[in-house]
Amino acid sequence: MNPENLRYILGLKLRKLRQERGYGLKELSALTGLSISYLSEIEKGRKYPKPDKILQLAEGLGVPFDDLVSLKVDEDLDPVKAIVSSNFIQGFPFQLFGLQPADVLGLVTEVPNKAGALVRTFLDIARTYDVRVEHFLFAALRSYQQMHSNHFEELERAAAAMMAENDWNDAPTVTAAPIKALLESRFGYRVTFDPLPEHPSLHALRAIHLEDRRRPTLIVNPRLLPAQQAFVLARELGYRVLDLKERSFTSSALRVTSFDQVINDFKAAYFAGALLIPQAGLSEALRAFFARTTWSSAAFHAIMARYNATPEMFFYRLSQLLPHRFGLKELFFLRFNHGVGGARYLLTKILNLSQMPIPHGIGLNEHHCRRWPGAELLREMDAAAVDGQPPEPSPSVAVQRSRFLHPDAEFLVVSMSRPLVLSADTNASVSLGIAIDDESRRQIAFVGDPAVPTREVNLTCERCPLKDCAERAADP
Repeated sequence: MNPENLRYILGLKLRKLRQERGYGLKELSALTGLSISYLSEIEKGRKYPKPDKILQLAEGLGVPFDDLVSLKVDEDLDPVKAIVSSNFIQGFPFQLFGLQPADVLGLVTEVPNKAGALVRTFLDIARTYDVRVEHFLFAALRSYQQMHSNHFEELERAAAAMMAENDWNDAPTVTAAPIKALLESRFGYRVTFDPLPEHPSLHALRAIHLEDRRRPTLIVNPRLLPAQQAFVLARELGYRVLDLKERSFTSSALRVTSFDQVINDFKAAYFAGALLIPQAGLSEALRAFFARTTWSSAAFHAIMARYNATPEMFFYRLSQLLPHRFGLKELFFLRFNHGVGGARYLLTKILNLSQMPIPHGIGLNEHHCRRWPGAELLREMDAAAVDGQPPEPSPSVAVQRSRFLHPDAEFLVVSMSRPLVLSADTNASVSLGIAIDDESRRQIAFVGDPAVPTREVNLTCERCPLKDCAERAADP
């Protein structure tokens, strides 16, 4: 029990004893000589009084001093004590949503048995499905992104200031070399592109950061694409420029210890994307592209080719700018991985800013709908690999109007796919979906292009009633 938990336990006890005696805060204040505001702060778990004040409380309530300071609670408060002590309450960033843990606890103290049973039910479900605290933390991050439409102007300004400070604005795109030079000259880094140790837990990492006050070291996996190397270096620059202390020391993170780590990693990555793909230039190019009355894969490729970016970097950057710059707030981003010759399509990243459910991990071992364009691209790559054909030199692109069976909703979905450089015989597709509504029809002239195919889609095969589906991988 840490000091914060002690405050909550005392607050729960004080509130229960006061209510059992029929006292309001005003009456308890008169009995104890403590102010109403101070008593309220104690009950909310925000203050833990000194021993002399606890003695005043004990005398006013007519209970022994030891009963107030003991960790023991009555049976009806035991479920709430379990909630207070849980890793979820201790680790979840309530402050991000304008709440304190005490505010949440205040909601459950009125009916502790029912509330405790409810929370314990969720915790049991979490244990059954191996949902860990880090899953809650990443869910909190996604909610935080949704609250801000995935656009953070302070991070955009920080990246723009770095561009201006180093005279990078005149270059068409920033490469790894100048960022590496800045890390070495300004922040004293030692940056190497040495092969990572051949250990199962390190082999697929993009980078490892070794902290040293005198000379920090960043080991970048030399197998990465040039754009990926630039992103790793730009993200490392983000940690320094934004002064982010708690962070991951590997990419991708091998373990998550706190929400500060999760959100700092996100901020550094956002900074990197804004540095490599500045919002002003991309917004201008998109505005011209959206004015086209017909879809053009070549024109879309041409925009992405301006930047030192992989499809994932580019698509994710679109998810940051389209809501803010074009008012297209109903969108989603997905990434699927698929092993060559395998039957599974693994959803590895998701950001849903729309009000619609989209493919997500909604059941164990369910089969995601294969009618989405990202899945079709992966199938084509799989067939080519099985036939022994070399991968295409540039990422494949597909577009589709994806219409849900139930409820009636439609998305314009653009997908790209490519082989993964750090995972042998594995391909990945990324997709960006924009809800077809009044706003997207105003902003995107080619939404109604008849050359763009329309397909009925669903979430998983197990949940889909569609008949005669050639792509079905499991019975409904």
